[in-house]
Amino acid sequence: MPYPQFDRSRLKILPLEQRVHDVDLKKVLLDPNDPAPEFSDPALPLLAEAMVKARRGHDATVLMMYGAHVIRTGNALYMIELMKRGLVTHFATNGAGSIHDFELAMIGHTCESVAKYVSEGQFGLWTETGLINDIIVQGAKEGLGWGEALGRYIWENNFPYREQSVLGMGYHLGVPVTVHIGVGNDIIHEHPNCDGAAMGQCSYTDFLVYTQSVSNLENGVFLNFGSAVAGPEVYLKALAMCRNVAHQEGRKICHFHTAVFDLQPIDSAEDYHTAPPKSDPRYYFRPWKTILARTVADGGTSFYVRGEHNRTLPNLAKLTFAADEARGK
Repeated sequence: MPYPQFDRSRLKILPLEQRVHDVDLKKVLLDPNDPAPEFSDPALPLLAEAMVKARRGHDATVLMMYGAHVIRTGNALYMIELMKRGLVTHFATNGAGSIHDFELAMIGHTCESVAKYVSEGQFGLWTETGLINDIIVQGAKEGLGWGEALGRYIWENNFPYREQSVLGMGYHLGVPVTVHIGVGNDIIHEHPNCDGAAMGQCSYTDFLVYTQSVSNLENGVFLNFGSAVAGPEVYLKALAMCRNVAHQEGRKICHFHTAVFDLQPIDSAEDYHTAPPKSDPRYYFRPWKTILARTVADGGTSFYVRGEHNRTLPNLAKLTFAADEARGK
C-alpha cells in the first residue's frame, strides 16, 4: 500500500465512567402508561388506521426507520410496545442509533459533548463502547446481522436496562432490528479493534434482512423518523430490488403508505407529493423526494408530520394502540 495509514495503536481509550454524559435514561424515558405529550396532526389518526389495517387486514410489513435522536429522546418503550403488539414488524436505524441503544442498555447513560471532547482529542474513544466492535466480529463469524448480534449480547449478558433496549427486546421477541452503517460515520470506527470487513458483512446482512421485509410492503406502511440520509437511501435501494423481482413475477409493490417525521419546514399547504424543483434547496432533503414523492407515485399515499420525536412518536403509538383495540372489539 503506497499511502501511509494512521496508527490506531497510539490512541488513548478511556473508560465510560470518566465521560460526562448528556442523556440519562431515567430522565428522558417516556412511559406508554402515561399520557402522551401534547401534539396533534391530522395525519396521525390516518397513519394509525393504516398501520392496523396493514397488520390485521393484510399481514403486511410495517417498517419504522429511525435516527439516533429518536432513542436519545426516550421513545424506546413506545417502540417496544409497538413491537410486542405486532403493530411494527421491523425497526431499522443507523450506526449511531445502535450505539446509543447499547450504551443506554449497559449503563443507563449516553451522549457526550462533541464540543468538549473533540477539543480534548477524546471524542468517541471510550473503552466499553468499543466492545461493540468485538461483538460485530463475532456476529460476522456466525452470519448474524449487526442488530441481532448487538441485541443478543445485550439480552444474554443481562444488561441492567435490557428491557428498555430496542435492540435487546427485538432479539428477545424475534423482531428484526437492523442497523445500516456508513463507514467512518460512527465513534466505534475510531477504535483500534474496528474490523472493516466484519462491520461491512454484518450491516450488509442487515440490509438483506431489511430488503426481505420491504418485499412484503404492498398494503403496508413505511415510517421514517428523523433519518435524513440512511432512511431514504436504504429504503430506495431495497424497494428497487423488491420491485425488480415483483415485476418478474407479475406482482406490484405500489399500494402502501409512507410517512416522514422531521423538523424541516414543509408547509402543510405545499404539495409534498411532488418533489421540489432543483432550484429549491429542499430538493436535497432526501426524505421528501424519495419517501414522500417518487416511491409512492404509482399508487401509494404519503404524509409529512413536523414535530419533535418525543411528541410525534408517542402520539402515533397511542392512536395506533387505540385503533387496534377498537378493531378487536
